[in-house]
Amino acid sequence: MFAARLTAAAHATQSVLAHRMAGYADVPVVHGMRYAVEGGKGLRGFLVMESAALYGVAGPGPSLAGAAIEALHAYSLVHDDLPCMDDDDVRRGQPTVHKKWDDATAVLVGDALQTLAFDLLADADCASDPAVRVALVASLARASGAQGMVLGQAQDIAAETAGRVLDLDEISELQRNKTGALIEWSAQAGAVLAKEDPTPLRHYAQALGLAFQIADDILDVEGDAATVGKATGKDADAGKATFVSLLGLDVAKARAQDLVDQACDALAPFGAKADVLKAAADFVVTRKK
Repeated sequence: MFAARLTAAAHATQSVLAHRMAGYADVPVVHGMRYAVEGGKGLRGFLVMESAALYGVAGPGPSLAGAAIEALHAYSLVHDDLPCMDDDDVRRGQPTVHKKWDDATAVLVGDALQTLAFDLLADADCASDPAVRVALVASLARASGAQGMVLGQAQDIAAETAGRVLDLDEISELQRNKTGALIEWSAQAGAVLAKEDPTPLRHYAQALGLAFQIADDILDVEGDAATVGKATGKDADAGKATFVSLLGLDVAKARAQDLVDQACDALAPFGAKADVLKAAADFVVTRKK
């Protein structure tokens, strides 16, 4: 069931993005936007739609909010791949945007995808109540900006020139910002749409986000580049501290599984309705890409 729901959510968010960009100008930046949102797991959009399903939220709102977070996530990857950041040539098994076009186009593609995310959340079809739309916009701005994802990226860059290896607490904080903040937003979005308390979903997402990053660090060591869809071994080559380098491979795997258990425990108030979200937690630590 999980795989089918993940695929269905990805199709729904892709459909929203394709429809929204259908009337855009026939220029390289728009071609790059469409290219950047193709492929990928669609996990963040899935979390939005599944969290909304827990509360029976109907209509186009969940798919619009799911498309918004996928657009914003795609922007972050486009910018993350730039030569001034991680300098990656491959993403999702394809040339990165700056390699297929150029650096300037990639910057503009990221900028345009970021603004598209907020355009989608501000759409009246996302939520009939303007206060809900404002809550979604404001919370995503915080999660993606200098209090969340951008802060995490800045911390990651600073770590490269810190002259020392970050400790476990510092790595955990960095990744809570860089990776976890958008996952937390995604899992809580359904509760926001339903005007319900997001606390259980926040606890679920906090554990899930950290498990996701530990799994990424494990893939960087054990993963096959062709399967993962991007270069592996880069962290070790750069001498960067990761959960694997600090904990060791076996302990990192055990820690990821403990976090999955914590995530599933947080969903207890929802009973069997949350089984798909529990399966998502298992997927995060067993995925191959």
